[in-house]
Amino acid sequence: MARDALPISQGGRVTNPFNGETFVFTQVDEVPEFAQFDVHLARGGMLTGTGMHHVHPYADEAFTVREGKLILSIDGVRRTLEPGQGFLVRRGVPHHVRNGHDGETLFTCRFTPGHQYLRFFLNMALGAERHPERYDPRGEPPLVLRALALHAYAGHGYTAALPIWFQRALFALLAPVARLRGYRLDVPPVRAGRG
Repeated sequence: MARDALPISQGGRVTNPFNGETFVFTQVDEVPEFAQFDVHLARGGMLTGTGMHHVHPYADEAFTVREGKLILSIDGVRRTLEPGQGFLVRRGVPHHVRNGHDGETLFTCRFTPGHQYLRFFLNMALGAERHPERYDPRGEPPLVLRALALHAYAGHGYTAALPIWFQRALFALLAPVARLRGYRLDVPPVRAGRG
């Protein structure tokens, strides 16, 4: 599949103003084998917004801590990772992360296979950075905007709290409502045949 270039340069940083999370796009060449980027968490990072149990049904996600401490909750079991330590979350396993101490934390996140995870996370981060007025004080977007993104990037991520089939159906119903309300993705997915 031909790819459109990502709208960010190598090493580009995008900060979510709500949850203390900064994505550092250390890899901007999209390859099918994996997608990788760094995440910098400020003190208290990920206590709001996207810091919920979720699943990636079609990719494994590896975390490697470079600085600080990362708390990783995997299927309800809490682990603390320190510099040099890592953990592989297998596809479909509920998990979430947050900063594990009073300082800052830096970790590398790697998805295998890569699918369109670089675009997916760049879209989510740019949405919060460019359009903060769309989000509530906890950093949650309106349901229709979330549905638009998760429908466009079907299979990339789902909350662990509801059956995936239900979320897929709900997102398919709500995505057109989001477009009618004027919402657009900052980074749309690449469709097969484009390029």
